[in-house]
Amino acid sequence: MNDILSNVVLGLSVALSWQGLLYCAFGVVMGMIVGVLPGLGALAAISILFPVTYHIEPGFALIMIAGIYYGTSYGGKITAILMNVPGETDAAVICLDGYPMARQGRAGVALLLTTLAAFGGAAIGIVITIIFSPAISKVALAFGSPEYFALMTLGLFATTAMSDSAASKSLGMAAFGIVLGLVGVDVDSGADRFTFGLLTLKDGISLVVVAMGVFGVAELIMSYNSKMLPVNSVTMRSMLPTRDDLRRIVSPILRGTGVGAFFGALPGTGATVSTFIAYGLERGVAKDKSRFGKGAVEGLTAPEAAANSASITSFIPTLMLGVPGSASMALILSLLIVHGIAPGPRLILDHPQVVWGLIMSFWVGNLILVILNIPLIGVWVRLLRIPTSYMYPMIMMFISIGTYSIRLNVVDVGLVVLSGLFGIWARRAGFPLGPLLLGYVLGPLLEEHFRRTLVLSGGDPAAFISSKLAMVVYAIILFLSVWKIMARMRNRKLVALS
Repeated sequence: MNDILSNVVLGLSVALSWQGLLYCAFGVVMGMIVGVLPGLGALAAISILFPVTYHIEPGFALIMIAGIYYGTSYGGKITAILMNVPGETDAAVICLDGYPMARQGRAGVALLLTTLAAFGGAAIGIVITIIFSPAISKVALAFGSPEYFALMTLGLFATTAMSDSAASKSLGMAAFGIVLGLVGVDVDSGADRFTFGLLTLKDGISLVVVAMGVFGVAELIMSYNSKMLPVNSVTMRSMLPTRDDLRRIVSPILRGTGVGAFFGALPGTGATVSTFIAYGLERGVAKDKSRFGKGAVEGLTAPEAAANSASITSFIPTLMLGVPGSASMALILSLLIVHGIAPGPRLILDHPQVVWGLIMSFWVGNLILVILNIPLIGVWVRLLRIPTSYMYPMIMMFISIGTYSIRLNVVDVGLVVLSGLFGIWARRAGFPLGPLLLGYVLGPLLEEHFRRTLVLSGGDPAAFISSKLAMVVYAIILFLSVWKIMARMRNRKLVALS
């Protein structure tokens, strides 16, 4: 305990210095602004400001870049709620219940709840990082390909819990998402897959393209001639959630934080995966599943808490193990290397001021974001008063610019339009869009760990159940399957009796 307190004091001395406060505030503000712009995520902002870090001390440079990273997570939820356009990929699931709340005239409440959930998830994630970093690192090292394959299977099982559609439609969309995720060059054999001879598809289809298309472009096209969303007078009282809202969000925030902390600490997963898992879990435990997709506060706050908790704990494998879980984390890892700091288990011993200064800056950054976001909620909600004939073309312009800026490929702009047309068809045919994105995210990971397990075991299928951790995950899948079947049978009996 004394060691933890001394480390906290050391971290606060760095984070609360004038340089630490300045760079943290600059990072989170830049992150929030970039997050609001559709398609321009953390990777774009970090890439633009990366050369600046060469002239800053490594501890403060890391604080600034980290502020950009989790600041975009806040900003990305604003357009997801107000316009059904996810500013960040991990904001896609927020569209499912956040946008319906905006359509009900509760946009201010939705934005305030996401701010509270984000801060709650981040705060608990920080505590987990402070107390359990060494233990989490050991657990993460214990996960091999068989364990990851089991976790990804559990994640795909959650697809049937993400919507009211038939299980066949949910699984079908998940399968299509997996196929989209496999487009490109096979990293093992170098063979082209589903590229149809097009050079532009060799790098695959960006998740931003799919998310922006099926949610953003589809919504813009379908609602262009519709009436403007109801906007109540934006006062502090109109933003306050009801007692029922507050009662409903406590458990989802705690569960979402746990999911985010776990998946964030695992290399290669992170915030996007954790948001879908958290949403599926929340819908699975809910008594009234029909509320989800229609403005359920649980479906809004659980993924938000998971995203921000994962954003914090994802620094653990990057710093402690030297294993980045995303392209943004790879840039952060590069920042350390450029400054002559070797990431790995000895980082916290050799450079404690860098690690603990970063961890304590999470508190400062998230407090700044809360202080900024709550007064700005009224400003964001007033955007809904702009006529759609002006606002929608502007949003489409930002979507196009953001999509093009990722890979400087004009074909991606065409693909986002095609994804939008597919999203329109899927909605009208009753196919859920959440499982599509979940399949896209988990599919490549599932294939990677499936093939790696077989290669390492010499083709022995028993390797998938060779560890206790994997067996526990499969036991959970079996239990949930039996429970789901029994619940469905019970519901049929109740319908027959009624």
